[in-house]
Amino acid sequence: MSIPETYKAFRRTSGDYPRTIIPTTEQLPRERELGPHDVVLKIHAVSLNFRDPWMLHGGYPAAVIDGGIPCSDAAAEVAAIGSAVKDFAIGDRVSVTIDLCNLTGYEDEPPVVLGGDAEGVLREYAVFEDRYLVHLPKHLSWEEASTITVAGVTAWNALNGLKANARSALLQGTGGVSLFALLICLAAGIRPIITSSSDKKLEQIQRLGSGIGTINYKTVSDQASEVKRLTDGKGVDIVLNNSGPASIPEDISFLRQRGGIVSLVGFLAGTNGDWEPSAVLALMFKFAKLNGVLGGSKQDYIDLNRFLEEKKVSLSPLIDRVFAFDKAPAAFEYLYSGSHVGKVVIKVQE
Repeated sequence: MSIPETYKAFRRTSGDYPRTIIPTTEQLPRERELGPHDVVLKIHAVSLNFRDPWMLHGGYPAAVIDGGIPCSDAAAEVAAIGSAVKDFAIGDRVSVTIDLCNLTGYEDEPPVVLGGDAEGVLREYAVFEDRYLVHLPKHLSWEEASTITVAGVTAWNALNGLKANARSALLQGTGGVSLFALLICLAAGIRPIITSSSDKKLEQIQRLGSGIGTINYKTVSDQASEVKRLTDGKGVDIVLNNSGPASIPEDISFLRQRGGIVSLVGFLAGTNGDWEPSAVLALMFKFAKLNGVLGGSKQDYIDLNRFLEEKKVSLSPLIDRVFAFDKAPAAFEYLYSGSHVGKVVIKVQE
């Protein structure tokens, strides 16, 4: 496979907020210039996470390269390899793990995150060392496979890698992580209950499979009672919290009597939380765990891909809308508007 000398990419602008992304032309090293472990990736599709447009609007609470290439989630094809690359061959379907300092889950280093404090993947080609790459499930389209890196691995870890023998899970909202968790639950035989403020969105969700419970948190005043009703009085085994710390006391009330897990995966409603001591005591008296999830390791990514391939999980229901590469700014605006149900994908090239 021949590789070009230059390729198209998008970079964040600098200056006052809100910012935008603009197209640029980048240089690609010649094959003779590759390091022994370098792999050239031809990127076919990129999916967005809420943090991608959030970085353009200010207030994102982590390090971001000024003027950097955004996005962390891509499905790509190996276009060229360095002399020492053994585990990947030209034509392989691959992706890049999001945290370049978290390969096994046992590293003790601060995260270095694609699209934030490392250059991201919203570009036609990229070069990464082979140690950062994973093989993608063969049964997925490029667009489907591009959704796994953050939404999938985060959902997988929020569900405790399916190690908790869960029977039910409460998933907050209809964004990418919650919908990915829903698909994992359906494939694993776990009963999902999903929340939204939109009956229309909940109706869409119920078409994805039988046995999905739904709660409109705007119209249901006592969510804890509704969760109990939907679980025959028991409560759920896992709560996936993507709203932030403020709702954790209520999340604990949704849990079963012993051994449940609240997985904190985001902070869409902010980073503040005013807890009463009784909230902490409830965590103790329920023998529950508070599980902080920030993506996951390369090994988590590999484990999830193995599960998706074994179960032949289709990720097409996860995709809300696909934008052409040159419409990437519009994709960012659409995701930031909150109109989506699931993942927003950018098709970079065939």
